[in-house]
Amino acid sequence: MADTELLQSHYSKSIHGSHILHFHNVLDAYGHLSFRHPTNPALFFMARSIAPALIATEADLIEYRVSDGEPTNPDSAQGYIERYIHSEIYRRFPHINAVVHSHAESVIPFTISGVPLKPCYHMAGFLNPEGVPVHDSARDVVAPTVPDLLVRNTHMGAALAKRFEDGNKVTLMRGHGYTVAAKSIELAVFYAIYTQKNAAIQTAAVGLIAAAGGSMQNSRLLNEDEARERTASVATTAKRAWDLWVVEVSNSTLYPKE
Repeated sequence: MADTELLQSHYSKSIHGSHILHFHNVLDAYGHLSFRHPTNPALFFMARSIAPALIATEADLIEYRVSDGEPTNPDSAQGYIERYIHSEIYRRFPHINAVVHSHAESVIPFTISGVPLKPCYHMAGFLNPEGVPVHDSARDVVAPTVPDLLVRNTHMGAALAKRFEDGNKVTLMRGHGYTVAAKSIELAVFYAIYTQKNAAIQTAAVGLIAAAGGSMQNSRLLNEDEARERTASVATTAKRAWDLWVVEVSNSTLYPKE
């Protein structure tokens, strides 16, 4: 595939991905999906500051430098404040090619309760079986940065990016949401959706166990071996889900057509 065709394919995937994440309630008017330039790893793309469901064409995407999270065209439209989440993950991890940042409500309780989010079923085997790490952006605020838990600069983005060491794919953010890093747009979308689903399942399980007079210590979550094997198999099956999701959003009247 020629470089131009490859980039066009990534544009299309990112637009579909944003619509899919909205369709599955991972993103609402806020949150974002980005991807690394497929032939120039020093660059990445994110949408302009717009609700993800309303992204329509490549004209809605902005090209950024990985090195500092700033647009290559100083006359670009206004971008997302938290683009530094994305730029710093790309800068630290050359193998990461897509990032999703979400504020999904089902995940938020695990960022503030002290209860660790763990893989409850095989579809979320990519989650850390010891518990998904929780990052507190408040600890990274340096005056005059506004202390509003938004990742507003490269310093704060770099602190979050460190949480993705050792193959970690998902990091929670206290009182904020979560961020996903993956090798492809399709996998990033998959991880983001099933992190949200796993959170809802775990919350339901906690309620059932408590009603029965037990505790999560009595539950049978995925062990390290099961999580590792399931993570390896996801890459071979995620396309099935992606193909379905693309049809769902393509047939919806809500999302703009490319």
